[in-house]
Amino acid sequence: MRTNRAWRLIARPEGLFKPTDFAWSEEPVPDLADGQVLVRQIHLSLDPTNRGWANQGATYLPAQPLGSVMRGLGLGVVEESRHPSFAPGDYVQGMLGWQLYHVSDGSDIRRFDRDPRLPLDAYLAVLGHIGATAYFGLLDIGQPRAGETLVVSGAAGAVGSLVGQIGKIHGCRVVVIGGTDEKCRWGTEDLGFDAGVNYKTGPV
Repeated sequence: MRTNRAWRLIARPEGLFKPTDFAWSEEPVPDLADGQVLVRQIHLSLDPTNRGWANQGATYLPAQPLGSVMRGLGLGVVEESRHPSFAPGDYVQGMLGWQLYHVSDGSDIRRFDRDPRLPLDAYLAVLGHIGATAYFGLLDIGQPRAGETLVVSGAAGAVGSLVGQIGKIHGCRVVVIGGTDEKCRWGTEDLGFDAGVNYKTGPV
């Protein structure tokens, strides 16, 4: 019998997360009903939005219920399926939570075809929700044109670093804002951005 291992949210955090906001649980994985899929999680994305989900009030999603498995985006493989759209061995992305196994009705996961030349965790990063946020946020909403200056706040983060690189591909002059000289230097020297401003010491 498979055992699910999970972190459950048991308290509303004040400030940063603390270990006492969570409880570790281990329990048997239930048998599947018709229309369900069992996913074994391989990679879990820890994102700033996790902190907002733990608040009492709703964000763009309802508040995380106390006692439930902490919400989180992940990537996994289908181990069993009683759903016509998924088969064992399929790779999926979705709201798998902070746990080893996730039982889904198919509405909160998406199957994808893996390119074996790429590392699997790329599908949770540049080819996942982070990459989609950067790509559509900049190109569909920002609509940059070659020669324009693109200023990226939080450019040392997952989304911001991709936004800056996409901007460079589209011919923009990219100025990054970071909280340390090291972050700004990483943007200009390693990622090839044009300038960096430390918002703690520079004239933002």
